[in-house]
Amino acid sequence: MEFWSSFWNIIWFFIWAFVFIAYLMALFSIIADLFRDRELNGWWKAVWLITMVFIPFLTALVYLIFRGKGMAERNYKNAVDKTVATEDYIRSLAQVSPSDEIVKAKALLESGTITADEYENLKQRAMGRINATTADV
Repeated sequence: MEFWSSFWNIIWFFIWAFVFIAYLMALFSIIADLFRDRELNGWWKAVWLITMVFIPFLTALVYLIFRGKGMAERNYKNAVDKTVATEDYIRSLAQVSPSDEIVKAKALLESGTITADEYENLKQRAMGRINATTADV
């Protein structure tokens, strides 16, 4: 109970907890970057990982100093690639024209899947004349 009686002990506890959590975040970022890097061969990846086990703080510091710029570039490229892929996917879903929807509805009508009333509702909805919520009622 002596630990919690001193204000400075509590402050030092939080400082060390912060340093430890920051180190863990850096460690996991470094490991992820090692596996993401396609230019570094497997032997160098193994060397970095082994030195991370035996000399963790120094290795993390050296890695961040010497490979930090490449790490940032790979993270940026990964984020840009994900953003572009997401935007392309959204664009592919959003580019359905009203005429395409009417053609699909006509094909459903001709195949007997929907009735003439349902076809008219789909056609009106595609043309934007009625709200989608009122058509379902």
